[in-house]
Amino acid sequence: MPDPVATPGRICVGIGGWTFEPWRGSFYPRDLPQKRELEYASRQVTAIEINGTYYRAQKPESYAKWRDDTPDDFVFSVKAPRYATNRAILAEARSSVERFVEGGVLDLREKLGPLLWQFAPTKHYEPEDFERFLQLLPRDAGGMPLRHVLDVRHTSFMCAGFLTLARRYGAATVFTDSADYPSFADLTSDFVYARLMRSEATVETGYRPDALKQWAARARTWARGSEPDDLPRAEPQAEQKAKLRDVFVFMINGAKERAPAAARALLEYLKE
Repeated sequence: MPDPVATPGRICVGIGGWTFEPWRGSFYPRDLPQKRELEYASRQVTAIEINGTYYRAQKPESYAKWRDDTPDDFVFSVKAPRYATNRAILAEARSSVERFVEGGVLDLREKLGPLLWQFAPTKHYEPEDFERFLQLLPRDAGGMPLRHVLDVRHTSFMCAGFLTLARRYGAATVFTDSADYPSFADLTSDFVYARLMRSEATVETGYRPDALKQWAARARTWARGSEPDDLPRAEPQAEQKAKLRDVFVFMINGAKERAPAAARALLEYLKE
């Protein structure tokens, strides 16, 4: 039996969505039918963040098809609808949360990864209202455990109070390397979620080799249960017992046309 201390958590690396015209002929073969793009993409990366769900509900049949079109060990994270998060009073989001969770996402079955709740850059941290929102997020549904990750985009969330709430409800917080949003790598859950947004159009792999090697090292550190010491935090790092974690890294923004190349390159560095 492998030593659990020596066996890291799972590291998944992927892209946001799979339908993007500039990828046709660069990432996707020119003769590949569009209906087979997910099938192809899911064999080049190990995870995809579904973003279309943020704008409109999807049919259960769509989730089931996406599940069936991808390899057995593939993972989808799913962005929750904006109707749940882009509101003045988050505590009033119950019906939107329930429609999303009960609307077919569970048909991804074993391929369902974290549910991503993204908040507007103008949304300030209001402790009481935010806690009432977290209380709406189910820990399980349909006999399946659910993982939640919070993508907060206002600097008021960079505080100990928010981190305490996230830990209380077992929700992860997004780490992003964007200069436009607060970046803090404080851990609040049993998994890590990074959305990387600095890919460069002039770099074939989006990120330069030294940066990709650095991200591979950070992902391994997280997966082993430790924390990288070179990322910004909202509170001082405290000593704690190592806890193996699953790690999700998505190449999301910046020069999006380079996202698949960046994800594939990072996966190669993780093999070293």
